[in-house]
Amino acid sequence: MRVVAAVHSDDGGPCVFGDVVRERGHELVEWWPAEAAPPLDADAVIVLGGSMHIDQEDRHPWLRGEGEWLRSLLDRRVPTLGVCLGAEMLASAAGWPVAPMARSEIGWHDVELTPAAPDDPVLAGTPPRFPAFQWHSYAASPPDPASVLAVNPFCAQAYRVAERAWGIQFHAEVDSAAIEKWLDDGADGDDAREVSLDADAERERTWREIAAWNDLGRGLCNRFLDVAEG
Repeated sequence: MRVVAAVHSDDGGPCVFGDVVRERGHELVEWWPAEAAPPLDADAVIVLGGSMHIDQEDRHPWLRGEGEWLRSLLDRRVPTLGVCLGAEMLASAAGWPVAPMARSEIGWHDVELTPAAPDDPVLAGTPPRFPAFQWHSYAASPPDPASVLAVNPFCAQAYRVAERAWGIQFHAEVDSAAIEKWLDDGADGDDAREVSLDADAERERTWREIAAWNDLGRGLCNRFLDVAEG
């Protein structure tokens, strides 16, 4: 399979997800929406996060083209997994509301599966409750008929956008190096100051959580690829 990963920033690559794709013998193509037209021949798509927001088309005009591409993926039933910004863009492509949150969610926060998750081919097998690494200030509001698969007090954390499309708000793809870079580069950002982010505490928790977190991310990506292969 040809798996396209939409990458929006230098420190926002596929990390663990990329490892899984390659280990399964698939071709991984990193596509930068700000630099090139969308690829036309993807068998599966992973849409990653980024520091920009979905309503910043004036500053990032390429967001409009990527949104149109995502709508075409939904129409063609291409297996698609959105992460953070990618999840928000996928939700918007489906016509769901996406808006700024009352308070940013950054660092390790607990997430719980909903009763719908055990029957979902991608979220099934995920622990009923788990600590998840987060870094976002926007979130989607799934409409009532949508299948919401995980939640916490901040927002819907995982949802099925279409028959073969999923969004996860948490960063199941990141490894320890990515988290370390985000904490180094982002600790002084407006959203980090808003939540009084303690970067050292988040580093210490990362050391404790990262092995289990990467196992969760690998499992989630493997199940997504099972769907795509099928």
